[in-house]
Amino acid sequence: VQLQASGGGLVQTGGSLRLSCVASGVIYSTNSLGWFRQAPGKEREFVASIIWRSAKTYYSDSVTGRFTISRDAAKNTVYLQMNNLKPEDTAVYYCALGLDQYDLRSSGRYWGQGTLVTVSS
Repeated sequence: VQLQASGGGLVQTGGSLRLSCVASGVIYSTNSLGWFRQAPGKEREFVASIIWRSAKTYYSDSVTGRFTISRDAAKNTVYLQMNNLKPEDTAVYYCALGLDQYDLRSSGRYWGQGTLVTVSS
């Protein structure tokens, strides 16, 4: 599986962006896809994830209520709608696929290249 992320950019505080991650290859119903981010000088952190079959979603506390993860099975694509962006959301965002939620959250099986999100104050 190959993952291609896009949609990053520069936005002002309070603005919105939508990231997309297109997966080539087969995504199985039990797989989970998600978004992680890494800010300069910090470790990579979990942002949000979705179970492919059920579309059940999970979020980190820092983005709950502001970010929404969704998927379009017909397009093999996962989205991350980011609203009310804050300067602390500035990071490189990566999409990843795991065999299941545990696999995704622990290490991720496949990773896409990052897309940079910069939120100016």
